[in-house]
Amino acid sequence: MANFNPVVFGYGALLLLLAASFAVRLDHFRLGLAIAALVALPVTLLGWGGAGYAILMIAILVVNLGMAARTWFGDASVRFSAEEQSLRRQHFEGLNPATARRLIDQGHWISARRGEILIRENQAAPSLFYLAEGEALIQRDGIEVGTVSDGTLIGEATVLDGGHATGTVSLATNSRLWFVPAAALRAFLAANPDIAGALHEGFARALRGKLATANARIADMPPLA
Repeated sequence: MANFNPVVFGYGALLLLLAASFAVRLDHFRLGLAIAALVALPVTLLGWGGAGYAILMIAILVVNLGMAARTWFGDASVRFSAEEQSLRRQHFEGLNPATARRLIDQGHWISARRGEILIRENQAAPSLFYLAEGEALIQRDGIEVGTVSDGTLIGEATVLDGGHATGTVSLATNSRLWFVPAAALRAFLAANPDIAGALHEGFARALRGKLATANARIADMPPLA
C-alpha cells in the first residue's frame, strides 16, 4: 500500500461534503454525505484513525443511504393527475414528488364561472391561484392592462407577504383553477422551511414570464402619433 495516500481520500471526502452542503433537496444532501463517508472509509479501514472512525463512517454511510432510499421509494409511489402534473412541471419542479403532493393537497381544484373576481386591487391576495384552463383579465383603476391564460400563477407576487395587489384579476371565461388560501400556504411554508427556496424560485419564474409577456405586448402596440 506504498502508493496509498490517505490525504487524497481525506480531501476528497471534504470536497464531497462541501458539494453536498449546496444541495437544495434533502435526499441529494443525504446522498452526498453517504458518498463522502464511502470515500473516507478506506482511510479508516486501513488503520488511519482507528476502528472507531471506521465504525462511524460505516454508520454515516448506511444511515444516509437508507434514508435516501426511503425518500426515493416514497417518491416513486406518489401519483398526480394530468392537471396536477402540469402544475408541478410548470411551477413546482424544484420540489420532490412527495413534497409537491403535500403542497398541492393544501389547495383545492374548482371550476369557476366567467366574471368571478379572484383578487381585488389594493387588497391582499386571499389565495394563490393556478389557472389551469381559461383566461383572466387584469385591471387597474378600472382600465384593462392585460390578460393571463392557461398555466399562469395568479397572486404569487404578494400572497406570502400579505402585500396589497396592484390590480384586480377577474375571470374572462369559464375556467378551471387550483387555489390554496394564503394563510394555509404560509402555515405550510412555516412548517416546511426547507422548501421555501424552491417555491420562491417557481414564483420568480412565473413573474419573469409575465414580464416577458407584458414587454412583448408593449412592443406590439402601435407608436404614439
